[in-house]
Amino acid sequence: MTSPSEAKPARIPKLSSSVHDINAEKPPFGSRFLTQDSDVWAQNAWDHVPPPEDQTETITASLARQRLVPVPENDKKTYNEKPAKYWDNFYKTNADNFFRNRKWLHLEFPELLAAAEPNAGNITICEIGCGAGNAAFPLLTANKNPNLIIRAYDYSTHAVKLVQTNTLYTSPPVGNIEAAVWDLSSSDKLPPGVEPGTVDIIVLVFVLSALHPDEWGKAIANIHKMLKPGGLVLFRDYGRHDLTQLRFKSGRLLEDNFYIRGDKTRVYFFELDELALIFTGSRASPAQKTSTMTEVVDEDEDSEPPSLPAPSQISSPASHMPTEVPNSGSDVPLDLPSSCPSLQPSSDVHPNLLQPLAHCPPHPLFKIEQLGIDRRLLVNRKRQLKMYRIWMQGKFRKAE
Repeated sequence: MTSPSEAKPARIPKLSSSVHDINAEKPPFGSRFLTQDSDVWAQNAWDHVPPPEDQTETITASLARQRLVPVPENDKKTYNEKPAKYWDNFYKTNADNFFRNRKWLHLEFPELLAAAEPNAGNITICEIGCGAGNAAFPLLTANKNPNLIIRAYDYSTHAVKLVQTNTLYTSPPVGNIEAAVWDLSSSDKLPPGVEPGTVDIIVLVFVLSALHPDEWGKAIANIHKMLKPGGLVLFRDYGRHDLTQLRFKSGRLLEDNFYIRGDKTRVYFFELDELALIFTGSRASPAQKTSTMTEVVDEDEDSEPPSLPAPSQISSPASHMPTEVPNSGSDVPLDLPSSCPSLQPSSDVHPNLLQPLAHCPPHPLFKIEQLGIDRRLLVNRKRQLKMYRIWMQGKFRKAE
């Protein structure tokens, strides 16, 4: 029989977004504070735990190792020519079993649930890079708005087939859903069924990172063209020096911060200023960046299937001594005017962003409503492992 002292502590649920409104003077902190380092394994989740002091050394060593053996030049063209082929292979292998349903989107982006309210009116939401429908179907399930249209697009033919054969697609309970094959980086056409200026919300989750940096301009041009004036982009993607970036082995580096996975799909790891430049043409000012927040969650609570860490990313139970919330705004770059023809070189910004993006209309195209970092410490309590994840999250409003 388990004694009261040995009982598993009650789980404290995550009730608020990890990235907060930039208009709030003091964004609300979560309620899970770690005051004793020895308690880190007692709960599934703790808020505002800074990374260990030796994380900079881990990052430097990992990147140096990757640069020693990059992807051979002859292979780069192969990986970049037909990226949809590798995503097709991915979904043929994994079907709809790899990614979990992204119900967490409703917490991070309450605009989605607001659109699903009974009296929300005529609203069109486009999910670009829909995969097997892991974001579209949870929204469709929660929908009470008969006038909501969900459009789901992916450049993987097999992914779209998975969406179209789902019973929720063939018999939606409320509202409508349509899916089709479309490449976000297309230069000659919008997706089927979408006229310019007709979309209210675009969901862009772990999608921009799959594009080559040369394709960013086309992607933003298409997103801007699809949205109504005042339309909203809900964005989440991989952040610079995330665990998955640091654990890439030799022969995976296409170029700085851009990699090829074992399944041949591509992934880029962003900085906040890169996203600000992509959507607005200017770096983000300190006031536009939300507070950097770090929380601890149990490994099985993560929104995406975590990868096993390389040995250099594993920290021992005694190595993590949080004492304060890190100051995220002390060394952020200053805002630059959008009319500036080019920016000074910077190692934290891709070279493509040092000048106006090709195939992209003149900025400013969007206004930043939210732009922040979600730093999360995955805890495998059974193996006593700590694994640091970093995601970028933003909301970008199309200029009226």
